[in-house]
Amino acid sequence: MKISNAIKAEVLTQALPYIQKYYNQIIVVKYGGNAMLSEELKKAVMGDVVLLAQIGVKVVLVHGGGPEINEALAKMNIESKFINGLRQTDKETVEVVQMVLAGKINKNLVNLIENTGGKAMGLCGVDGHMIEAAKISDELGYVGDIVSVNTKPIFDTLANGYIPVISSIGYDKQGNIYNINADMVAARIAGELKACSLISMTDIIGILRDPNDTASLIPEINVSYAPQLIKEGVITGGMIPKVYSCIEAIRRGVNRVFIINGTIPHAILIEVLSDEGIGTMFFN
Repeated sequence: MKISNAIKAEVLTQALPYIQKYYNQIIVVKYGGNAMLSEELKKAVMGDVVLLAQIGVKVVLVHGGGPEINEALAKMNIESKFINGLRQTDKETVEVVQMVLAGKINKNLVNLIENTGGKAMGLCGVDGHMIEAAKISDELGYVGDIVSVNTKPIFDTLANGYIPVISSIGYDKQGNIYNINADMVAARIAGELKACSLISMTDIIGILRDPNDTASLIPEINVSYAPQLIKEGVITGGMIPKVYSCIEAIRRGVNRVFIINGTIPHAILIEVLSDEGIGTMFFN
């Protein structure tokens, strides 16, 4: 469908207040899971990230990569085991996780951004000792909780005009490497950077009162009410840690956190540059 120049101009005019609102502000985008599986969709998302950077938004991209880790482990005949949604990670598994996250996925995303006309720098939590972690439990192995975040490598990357692309790997002072939940990494980084927004891209449209009815989308949730929704069984399964990461970000000073469907074309732009909104917003 061909769009007339008049309509293009009208769209840009309507976006202007949002461009002004977010100019020179930091937005953290958490990207991962099923929203990363389609190459076409991946290119579109990176295009949106580049567009935001070009209009003066300081975008920080944090990514996971569970499906690709599963695929790599399967090829090496290493069984994937999960405890309460977290990957049981022995020494052999964490080496694969590091290879896939900090290597393959991270550099592919950097390459996509660069090929779309942007400037990106790939980082992981080990670089610049950015994310210090501690073991959650012996049972989980090399799965980490975040102890501290050194924001200097991120600010330095932004100051030099690059989009930081960060994989969810951490370290400890004994030299161990840890696999860290990407939602928690994005939330903590957003809080430490005092980002104006955190956008978490997933493959559902947001929080639904009825999981079988998209019309039951809850557009806004006060973080103080979120635990009640968990208690009522509205928020269940894998959405529980994602919602806790939203609460963490808000409590650390992020103004707004959005859970949006990353499989919708240009979902980030719709959320940031319009008053339409397409997911669930968490606020304080």
